[in-house]
Order: sequence, then C-alpha cells, then structure tokens
Amino acid sequence: MSPKATLAATPTVALALALLAGCARPETADRASVPDVRPVGVAPGLTTDSAFASEVKEAFLHAWGGYVRYAWGHDQLRPLSQGYRDWYSSPLLMTPVDGYDTMVLMGLTPQADSAKALILDRLSFDHDMTVQVFEVTIRLLGGLLSSYQLDGNPRFLELAKDLADRLMPAFGSPTGMPYRWVNLVTGDISPPQDGAGRANAAPTSNPAEIGTLTLEFGLLSKMTGDPSYMDAVKKAVQQLYGRRSSLGLVGSVIDVDTGDWINTTSHVGGGIDSYYEYLLKAWLLFDDDDFRHMWETSRDAINSYVADSVSGRLWYGQVDMNTGERTGTRSGALAAYLPAVLALGGDLPRAERLMGSVYAMWTNFGVEPEAFDYSTMEITSPGYPLRPESIESAYYLYVLTGDERWRDMGRDMFHRVVNATRVDDGFAHLDDVRTGERGDGMESFFLAETLKYAYLLADPSALDFDHVVFNTEAHPLRPVP
Repeated sequence: MSPKATLAATPTVALALALLAGCARPETADRASVPDVRPVGVAPGLTTDSAFASEVKEAFLHAWGGYVRYAWGHDQLRPLSQGYRDWYSSPLLMTPVDGYDTMVLMGLTPQADSAKALILDRLSFDHDMTVQVFEVTIRLLGGLLSSYQLDGNPRFLELAKDLADRLMPAFGSPTGMPYRWVNLVTGDISPPQDGAGRANAAPTSNPAEIGTLTLEFGLLSKMTGDPSYMDAVKKAVQQLYGRRSSLGLVGSVIDVDTGDWINTTSHVGGGIDSYYEYLLKAWLLFDDDDFRHMWETSRDAINSYVADSVSGRLWYGQVDMNTGERTGTRSGALAAYLPAVLALGGDLPRAERLMGSVYAMWTNFGVEPEAFDYSTMEITSPGYPLRPESIESAYYLYVLTGDERWRDMGRDMFHRVVNATRVDDGFAHLDDVRTGERGDGMESFFLAETLKYAYLLADPSALDFDHVVFNTEAHPLRPVP
C-alpha cells in the first residue's frame, strides 16, 4: 500500500490529507483568491524511492520511541542518559508539537494520535516564566498553526492564539523591533539570568530573531481576522530593513531600543540566516510586494558582497556591512539553508553551485561540522546537533529540478547522520564530528525538520510543495485568502 493510501485509511490523517488536497487545487474558489507568485514550480515526473522512505520512517519511529519511553510530557529526550530536558521551569512539549506534522505526513496514525492527545490535554502557556520569542515562535507557534491546518481541530488554533498574545509584549520597543525574551504571564521583557547570575545582553537582538516571526504571526492574522499580529511583525522587519547599510547589508547585532548596530559584521549564517529566508517566504505566503522588494534587494546585496569563491567553489563568508571589506571565511551547517532559499527564489544555477559546496562539508568531514574555515577547510566548531539544513536544500533542489543527483546527495547525508548518531534510545548529538564523540541531546528539530525533509525527499508526493510554504522549522503553512 502506498503512503498516501495508508494516510487515507486513517481518520486523523485522512482529514489532513483532505485539507492538503484542497490546498493543492488552484481551481477552487479559495485558491483562486491566493495568486501563484512563485518564481519556479515543482519539476514534472518526480518519483518515490520507497526503500529510502521506509528507512526514514523507521528512523523517526526509533527517535519517537525513545521520547515516549524516557521524556514523555517533557520538551526533549536525552538519549544517552535515558532522561529528558525541559527548556524552562515548566515543559512546553517541544518534541510533540514540533514532530506532530511529520507524523501526519508519514501516516504514523497511532503516534500522531497520542501526540495530539498529549498536546491538547496538557499544553499550557499559563506559566510565569521567561521564554525566547524566536524559538517558541518557530517551534511552537509554527507547529500549532501547521497542526491546525493539517488536522482541523480548533484547539490547535486556540493554543496558537494564546501563545501569540503572550508574546506580543515583546514588540513594545521604541523601534517596534522585538525584544528577545518575554514572560508568558507578566509580559516583562527582562532577559533571564545566565548561570553566573548575570542578565543576558539586553536590549540587543539580531536580524534572525527580529525577522523570523513573520510567517507565523502573519498567518495568525489571516486565520483570526486580527491584523495586529501582522502589523507588529511587518513593522519590525521594515524597521530592521530600513537600517541596512548603503550596500544593502545588515549587521549581526542591533540595539532594538535605539536602532543602532552593535556588530556590523554581515553574513548569511546563524543570527542572520532566516531573516533572508522569511523575506522571500513572506512574499510567497502573503503575496506581499513589500516583502518581495526587501527580498530582491537583500538577495542582490549578499550575492554582490558576501558571496566568495575559493578553489572554484561558491561560499558566503563575512564582510563589514558598511564597506563590504571581507572579514572572515567561515561557513558551516547553519549556512546550508541558502541553496534551498536561492532555489525557491528562482536562482537555480547559483543554488546548485552552492549545494556542491554544502555537500563538500560532508565529504570532507564525514558529517558536517557546526563551523569551519572554507579557505583552509579547517574545523572551527566541531559539533553536529542533528541539523537539517543540508538535507533541506537537497530536497528543494530535487523537487524543483527533478535531478536525481540531489536526492542521491540527500540520501547519502541521511545515511551519514544515522550511522554516526543512532543510539539505543534515539539519536544523539555529536560533540565532535572528527572523533564521533556523542552528546546527550536530541533536539525537537530532528523530528520536525531533519527527518521530515529526508522523508519528503524520498517521497515528494506526500506533500504538495507548490501550495505550502515551510517555516524555518519545516512546518508547512498554507496560504489563507
């Protein structure tokens, strides 16, 4: 029986499949009011690699089984110590919320039903604790919105709205750019104390944490009819974009109270990465020409000044945002999202060239490191916390070109991850890709992103790519008229 036939045979996932099928029909009245603005569409003739799909599904069940045994009701699994980790003083069910839509897409109905019951019965945001706005938005708000669109249960939307309302005080800075932290009960934006009792730096933030809220809050506005969510996030992005340099670049750290740049290093890696991703995706999800303009000018700037060529390979390093002077030649796992974004934006030749560089991280080091110097190919940060971005880019390129070499790359990367990180009760971070030393963690994004993208690479028919936009946590979001 095909995966789609399996989906259709089960009540929870049957509704999800019907909703996905509905969003896949442009001729319907709802879809007619949501214009197709994508620069490039899905390639014809995509096939399913059933053996690969089965491998990925088995890996998911192995990871989820460890969570159920040792971390049920908590945020994430510690697979080596057979324990759990909660991000804050009360659990927010990070792994179930993050992983639910992957279960639905894979047709894992018993697991999806149990995760859904846990979420709807026990998830609450009424806790007097300070949370990181960015992380709970992409993992929880994005996951709840996707779950609502897939499942249809209004409780998912109620939880999403409750969370968003509790995060809204973060946008109260003089510039409208959000603070990084907010208390879920009091709305206080004071950051938490670190281990030495010192407050985290405030009111500083970065482009990624400012600009990677648009899809989730914007879609909530569409779903509820309340424009305040979109107004807040769009203002924040426009305020940030308005502080770009004369070269069109943004820096790494900004004061959200004054709007002054604290660090003027520009790059495409962690801390800036998904700012660029969401400029493009907000245009596609909302058909908003303001975001289109911000994306196109920003894309041109990073291609002109941040892109670099070393030994015939394309990389993106570090430059000063004001002068364009190159200040570093570092890349790594978090920068591996960019081929996907470039491909989605229609620049397939550049995306393909960059994907060759991304794959070189794997062939050179066995598993991609968190960071390395591409001018010397020396590792500068050796960890691998089960990140998805390389497989994500392989998926986008396969779906948009139909070229099997991208699926071959993604399959190879998946096998490298499994071989290096699988343990008895899940999958474990690598503390050092050079030695294979493991760390006691399994991030929720491993289920939400890494395994979802691997599965969709194996079976692209499981989701209509042309009619969803993935948030940066791989939660598929449908346009709402």
